[in-house]
Amino acid sequence: MLPLAMVTGVVAYPWVSRLAFITPVLIFLMLLLTFSKLSPREIKIQREHVWLILFQVVGSIFIYLLLQWIHPVVGQGAMVCVLAPTATAAAVITGLLGGSVAFLTSYLLLCNIAVALAAPVIFSFIGVHQEIPFGESFLLIGGQVAPVLLLPLLAAWLIRYTLPRIQEKLVKIRGVSFYLWAAGLTIVTGSTVQFLLQEELNYRLVAVLAGVSLLICVGQFLLGRKIGRRNNDPVSAGQGLGQKNTILAIWMAQVYLNPVSSIAPAAYVLWQNSINSYQLWLKAKKEKQNKTVNK
Repeated sequence: MLPLAMVTGVVAYPWVSRLAFITPVLIFLMLLLTFSKLSPREIKIQREHVWLILFQVVGSIFIYLLLQWIHPVVGQGAMVCVLAPTATAAAVITGLLGGSVAFLTSYLLLCNIAVALAAPVIFSFIGVHQEIPFGESFLLIGGQVAPVLLLPLLAAWLIRYTLPRIQEKLVKIRGVSFYLWAAGLTIVTGSTVQFLLQEELNYRLVAVLAGVSLLICVGQFLLGRKIGRRNNDPVSAGQGLGQKNTILAIWMAQVYLNPVSSIAPAAYVLWQNSINSYQLWLKAKKEKQNKTVNK
């Protein structure tokens, strides 16, 4: 589905790029289906959650300040790759790898709230709205980002306690979020291609953005696992920090930053899925070896 979605976006970019306006709706629906199976009673904040969120927010600012001296667009691309919240599909991969789904889903909720609060502040200082007063910029960006990230949570819990039958149906069809993700990936890929074709590309800059994205992706998976070892659960923390909601990241980069910076989260799609595939292969190989030894 990953290559199919991206190839469709590249080939059909003149048409799918026109659907960019529905990307926030797709993100909202994906999060709604994800949060519909998450009860407020299951939310347990752990020390590792706090460390991961601090790295996401503070680390994104630090890496921007560090890399913007190379090129402002590189700094923006790197920053959004760190700031982006955890992917909704991370819980699935975490379960397959033997991690704690409860830990990951709690972090998914917490990091979405953290990003909804932090992103308007950060983008007001380094984004495309710097020319207007901070208060106006914060309200403008917050009014667009917060509903996408926070309203799905409020809607899911409102439905849980007032419309239980609908909540049960949402839980049963949560697999639809995968296809919503594929549609969103197709659209943001088409929008990225459309923008790049309209610009005079600096291919060296494109290569740097992709390379920095790779280093950040590998670094976040490794750092997350290191933090998770304190709780004897490196898998969950690694997925929480490393596996990003890239559709949201690309959308934020295209709307609030220099659109060229969206190349970094677009490349991140390939890097994180390659790492996930490698991890699943290693786990399957280990299980096969264990079965052989037991025989």
